[in-house]
Amino acid sequence: MSDDSSIVRLAAILRDEADRSRPGDRLPSSRELMRRYGVSPITVSRAIAWLAAEGRVVSRPGSGVFVAPVRGPAAEAPDHSWQTVALGDRVVDDAAVASLLAHPSDGVIPLTGGYLHPELRPVRALTAAAARAVRRADAWDVPPLNGLASLRRWFAGEAGGAVTGDDVLVVSGGQSALAHAFRALAAPGAPVLVETPTYPGALAAAKAAGLRATAVPIDQDGVRPDLLAEAFAVTGSRVFYCQPTLHNPTGATLSLERREQVLAVARAAGAFVIEDDYARYLTAGPIPPPMVALDAHGTVVHILSLSKISSPSLRVAGLVARGPAARRLRAGQVVESFFVSRPLQETALELVGSPAWRRHVSVIRQEITARQAALLTGLARHAPEATVHLVPHGGLHVWVRLPAGADEAAVVEAAQLNGILVSPGRIYHPAEPPGPRLRLTHTAAASLAELDAGIRRLAPALRTGPNAGTGE
Repeated sequence: MSDDSSIVRLAAILRDEADRSRPGDRLPSSRELMRRYGVSPITVSRAIAWLAAEGRVVSRPGSGVFVAPVRGPAAEAPDHSWQTVALGDRVVDDAAVASLLAHPSDGVIPLTGGYLHPELRPVRALTAAAARAVRRADAWDVPPLNGLASLRRWFAGEAGGAVTGDDVLVVSGGQSALAHAFRALAAPGAPVLVETPTYPGALAAAKAAGLRATAVPIDQDGVRPDLLAEAFAVTGSRVFYCQPTLHNPTGATLSLERREQVLAVARAAGAFVIEDDYARYLTAGPIPPPMVALDAHGTVVHILSLSKISSPSLRVAGLVARGPAARRLRAGQVVESFFVSRPLQETALELVGSPAWRRHVSVIRQEITARQAALLTGLARHAPEATVHLVPHGGLHVWVRLPAGADEAAVVEAAQLNGILVSPGRIYHPAEPPGPRLRLTHTAAASLAELDAGIRRLAPALRTGPNAGTGE
């Protein structure tokens, strides 16, 4: 028998013996194995090394060879590739929305975002409202599926016109309302008309619902009714999403005349208008009534959220709809999430019913006026290269055009290197943007001084792109 065959034979014998033994049992010594099987010391050492490599035995110099502890099968590397086929080609793209929700790193000044800086939020009033809400005897009961009656009546009063509490569905914030509306009002694969530019969260929600966003141009007064009518005729769409008050990102506000024209166009097309009234409490002057207040035929599906004016975590909004669309929206919420948390609804009701609510809205409107003026002054002084699209009558943002030929992505990157966060214009367009743009937010900075410092940091990025130096 060759040495190799002797090693194989002895290894097989020892393997069987190890399998019959308990972990920790000692195997025969090398001398005993040599005597018992008539093999050489080299054969014994190699057979033991073979079993040690298999993990069956453990050799302890000076003590002997022992049966190894029981080991489970080697963990197989997870293979998730099968999911690519199972999920198909429908992608939920959250990149643009997530970028607007990201917290800035230490030392970075945010000129982007969609909410008030923490110092501007009514934290004390919210805390007091929540404390009162949870002390109610029924605070933890199941609420009415369409929302607390008192809260629905309040949202109806804010909408105006002939809207009643029965027309309101309480949902978990404006983004949830958009998702509900897109899924309820259009079938997957259908076209939906949107202003261009528009809110990235609406584009993401429409895409997640399987809809195809088609751009309708706007001017400084908002969407053009003539082009909207043409878009309905060309696409056959039955849904138009818009922000008629302080449009995000441009700041345009539709006049009363244009609102009536948009309603007439949509009604002629047999289409719904999703009215995102996100800026209702962020105005710096009089504004026309919501389109839902002008609508007698169920054309408008109206969204009013409390998150923008209070706190991002107060995820409460009123969704107004009439007719079969309202029934479908309510059924969709029940199937997807049952209802909005009752303590959260009670907190919202306590907040808007308190004297602190109107005081807070008044203070924020004054703050918006001061911050917008500071932003515009800073841009004129430190960054005249950025052309302001228009001066909005309130809101959180200013839309600016970069110099012709500027590399928008490079400017955004340079700004970040300088310690400043801005929103690239491309994320606001459903198709190719017309040129380099930025949306600048004035309510995300901690103070007017920080806002001015942010504009100073932005200036060199606008002039020299990604190689801009840092500086205040």
